[in-house]
Amino acid sequence: MGSNYRDSKGAAIRRNNQTPSDSVLRRIQFYFDALQRNTDNYLFVTDIGYNMVMVSNNLARDFGLPGEVFEDMDRYWQPLIHPDDIDRYLQSMTDMMPSEGSSPKTSGHDLMYRVKRVDGEYQWIRCRGVLSYDRRTGTPFMFAGIISKLNEASQADHVTGLLSKQRFENTVIDALEYYRSDNIGGAIMIFGLDNFKLINETYNRNTGDNLLRKVARVLDSVLGENQLLYKLDGDEFGVVCPGMTEAEAEYLFCKAQRGMNTIQEIDGHNVFCTISAGTVFYPQGGKDYQVLHKHAEAALDLAKHAGKNQNCVFSREQYNRWLRSRSLRENMRASVGYDFKGFELYFQPQVSAKDKRILGAEALLRWFNANGRMVSPMEFIPILEETKLIIPVGRWILETGIRICKEFQQLLPGFRMSINLSYEQLRDTSIRGFIEYCLEKYQLEPKCVVLELTETSIMNDWTFVNEQFNELRKTGIMIAMDDFGTGYSSLACLKSLSCDIVKIDRAFVTNITENDFDQRLVKSTIDICHSINIKCCIEGVETEDEYNMVTDNCGADSIQGYLFGRPEPQQVFIDKYLSKKTEE
Repeated sequence: MGSNYRDSKGAAIRRNNQTPSDSVLRRIQFYFDALQRNTDNYLFVTDIGYNMVMVSNNLARDFGLPGEVFEDMDRYWQPLIHPDDIDRYLQSMTDMMPSEGSSPKTSGHDLMYRVKRVDGEYQWIRCRGVLSYDRRTGTPFMFAGIISKLNEASQADHVTGLLSKQRFENTVIDALEYYRSDNIGGAIMIFGLDNFKLINETYNRNTGDNLLRKVARVLDSVLGENQLLYKLDGDEFGVVCPGMTEAEAEYLFCKAQRGMNTIQEIDGHNVFCTISAGTVFYPQGGKDYQVLHKHAEAALDLAKHAGKNQNCVFSREQYNRWLRSRSLRENMRASVGYDFKGFELYFQPQVSAKDKRILGAEALLRWFNANGRMVSPMEFIPILEETKLIIPVGRWILETGIRICKEFQQLLPGFRMSINLSYEQLRDTSIRGFIEYCLEKYQLEPKCVVLELTETSIMNDWTFVNEQFNELRKTGIMIAMDDFGTGYSSLACLKSLSCDIVKIDRAFVTNITENDFDQRLVKSTIDICHSINIKCCIEGVETEDEYNMVTDNCGADSIQGYLFGRPEPQQVFIDKYLSKKTEE
């Protein structure tokens, strides 16, 4: 084995002639060589009296050590340990060694940490070693052990270098065992990036991976003593915190939040990506890994749905709401898969402000679950948008609305159908072609269709939305801005808005008969719209006094509200509003 190596001073180091004859290393050399020939793991034996170590050839090679036998292992090894891991390493070694007048805290050394390889990259390892004691004196004379590389998917994450989900699970199980023996609980926190998928789509996967590495460094820098960061699935990171209180968990999240609330420069791009977290305390939130992990994931999901960039602490009440939301998602996916079973359009009449005659209706989506119970649109519409099911459902609404509009025109010629369009649908480049296809299929004139988009959606991406509106208007379709006054637009923006109708929200009508300011505001808005050839529809009119105010005093063009009718199923709408017209 007599390979030659050089130490930092250039002195030749040979295995045999530098190993003292009475050193334990001499006595075990034969066995050591036999072991290293039959394992891919790294091996080491330290003679404590001579402060001399013998390492396997692969350990010397992969980490640039000065030889297979040399003095003062710490001199060469400690500088290779990752800065974030060195304190844990030193503490573990200290705990293992006996001190004057006291026994060692642990019987051996068992630690996972990162060490720099000769190629400059950090390698996760697990180092396990035990001390051997002299039976006569009771003092340690040898420290021997094995080092395993944690480079498999079940051990370390290849992108961030952090310990993986498997190691996270093991740590949680260990923490629960500690609770059972010492009755000390704690917390599990799962961090997740907000809008990480969008960043991947906007740039590329390499940029996404580099962002994950940056986030790992940010999170690692705010962790407390003896807290390890783990890389979980996707954009998620986990931390196990024995003994942590709710206030401490919130403080830890605030530190992580501050670290992420700045623009990160990644591959020449300025990337802004906030972070959310879900926290579950044990044993309150669960007494086994699967339950705790599920509850932490649920809390993270709730944090993101509540607006992102926040920490949500698990509670049973919130979890039940989360389960209902998940159940709704699954049921709605099933409805879409079964040819939109359970979806139905209801219709609310729109009338002329001048003479109350029916002009058309707004098609409003309703959904009935498997038990036949109607679910509130306030509950299921956000789920459609979040899951992107709004794309196929939106197409179903468009085609069904156009088909029924044609049927209604058999009873009332010129009937106009208003159909809601989501921002996600507008981003679909094929939407214009699909609408033209439906108009041709059912032989409906484009001017009989009004596409409505909420003010908030318009203002969030003004230029893009306006360009799409221009293209759709070229076909003859009319465009309406819905819920005007509830977002951030100004009256001045109407001048450059490519639309035909502005629908003023119910919020401005509620007190219009009593509030002089609301009257003037609605009238001014209508006057400005009329000056640039935009019609105005007032939503939410419920009383005759409100109707008289918005028509006689404000000059509205059309009205939609409970005064003239609530949303009704197709046949009920026909019976109430169209059959009479046929009879007349």
